[in-house]
Amino acid sequence: MIQSMTGFAEKRFDANTLTAKFSIRTLNHRFLDWNYRGPQIGELEDRFRSVCQRKLNRGRIETFLDLSFLGHSNWGFHINEDLLSMILSSFEQISSRMNKSLNISLESMLNIPHVFELKRKDFSEEERAFLEESFEKTLDEVLKTRRREGKEIGKEIRSRIRNIKLVLDRIEKLAKKQPIFIREKLRQRLEELNHDTSLSKEKLAEEAAYYAQKYDLSEEVMRSQCHMRFISELLSPKIEEPVGKKLDFLAQELYREANTINSKSQDIEIIRGILTVKGEIESIRQQVQNIE
Repeated sequence: MIQSMTGFAEKRFDANTLTAKFSIRTLNHRFLDWNYRGPQIGELEDRFRSVCQRKLNRGRIETFLDLSFLGHSNWGFHINEDLLSMILSSFEQISSRMNKSLNISLESMLNIPHVFELKRKDFSEEERAFLEESFEKTLDEVLKTRRREGKEIGKEIRSRIRNIKLVLDRIEKLAKKQPIFIREKLRQRLEELNHDTSLSKEKLAEEAAYYAQKYDLSEEVMRSQCHMRFISELLSPKIEEPVGKKLDFLAQELYREANTINSKSQDIEIIRGILTVKGEIESIRQQVQNIE
């Protein structure tokens, strides 16, 4: 199934001891690129990354976590009594020498490094399971948006392929007239050079055959049609593997064939048709850049 690389979801989850809000955004990227912003969660971040690696193949994953802890049971408070005692003793000594009372506020004491420590306790196994499950549910919502967008991209590419096929069918018919067109151009050129065409029939036929072979478009048209069939197969809902890179390669090959047809063609109608084809291929190339 075609899947886009862009998606977004935001969900809030409540447990007995904490509340979590996940925001996950995925963007285009050549590889799987993980980015996390939020409170330190230790090994949980590795678990989240593993879930992404299991469910996604390409794209930049930007994850933001907002955590709120309920109650005081999740927090630990520690006072370094030895350090605090040493600091207060030093203040007393200074006050005695200066014969002046020195006061220190509680707020100032709280700002002294290493005296007071307020630290969140480690997650319990139940909390870890809750957060991992919440992350996975949010990621599943992102996947839904990626699949919906991928479906629309698939429709757009199929429409472009149909347009290219119509033009190539017309070019194929026009290409069959190229030998006649080339022969007539050669005859006109001989007349312009004041050649006796009646004495140059063999040469004219030989030159016409040479140029007809040189400017034959059948192979390029056939390869283009093969590329389009392969693209249509990759767009099938039955395909489960990522196809973005393959589609990108086929679009490049299709564009290369169009350039070759354009350079070999001697018919202005074919050249106009190829300009249309190249425009459609360029649209396809832009679309496949967003496919996983």
